[in-house]
Amino acid sequence: MDAILECKSLTKRYGDQLALNAINLSIPRGKIVGLLGSNGSGKTTLIKLASGLLTPTGGEILIGGKAPSIETKNIVSYLPDKNYLNDWMKVCDIIEFFKDFYQDFDDAKAYEMLKRLGINSADRLKSMSKGTKEKVQLILVMSRKAELYLLDEPIGGVDPAARDYILNTIITNYSDNATVLISTHLIADIERVLDEVVFIANGQVALTSSVDDIREKQGKSVDSLFREVFKC
Repeated sequence: MDAILECKSLTKRYGDQLALNAINLSIPRGKIVGLLGSNGSGKTTLIKLASGLLTPTGGEILIGGKAPSIETKNIVSYLPDKNYLNDWMKVCDIIEFFKDFYQDFDDAKAYEMLKRLGINSADRLKSMSKGTKEKVQLILVMSRKAELYLLDEPIGGVDPAARDYILNTIITNYSDNATVLISTHLIADIERVLDEVVFIANGQVALTSSVDDIREKQGKSVDSLFREVFKC
């Protein structure tokens, strides 16, 4: 199976700070992959590089065999870790904007997910809680027919009761050939949906494995192994 995302000696510096240190990584198609690490480990930097928001200091990152560009942005759907939508806009206006901007945006799917969550598309974002805004952002991202979904802390700002719905939204709204890369430090909450994991710490990949191998060969949960590896 060919890789949708590859890193080859990928390095990123912010001035004197080394955020990613010559990492090598291959993420296959058709998987839900957890990018797991503590805050400041390099997760967001890697996702921003994959989305084309940052450029490498050294090495390279490839999306579908190509360096991040306008072309790769057409197949990548990115959920940042912060709200980027304008508060004055109505949800239905944002859906129309996404429909005009992205050829692969499925507005019917977006409205269906809004309905299931009980979110009124005529409401303005400024009237919503932080958690509801994050749900709207996730719905917008998952309503695209992308090849790679980059989700940066998708459950970090929502209450525990909503996390199961968000995870179900993720796993039921991507195609079999697409890959979902989920960055999080809330490992216990998310490991049940993962096929593979990448542990990252101090800008380096500490471990890559399938979830089945961790459970069958090591007899541990992903969360337990992560705590053991990083002594947290």
